[in-house]
Amino acid sequence: MSDIEEIKLLVQNLSTEEFATFRDWFLELDNESWDKQIATDFRAGKFERLIRRAKD
Repeated sequence: MSDIEEIKLLVQNLSTEEFATFRDWFLELDNESWDKQIATDFRAGKFERLIRRAKD
């Protein structure tokens, strides 16, 4: 069994309260990851074209 399959099984067997706690944690983790990616892309200049278009 792969790690992902094992994690899926564990998540499916969480109680309602445990699942809510896990979901909140996971969403926060996902949001932090997304924020870091946006910051990295911004520093790399990947939004320059969009910024210019918005200003025009």
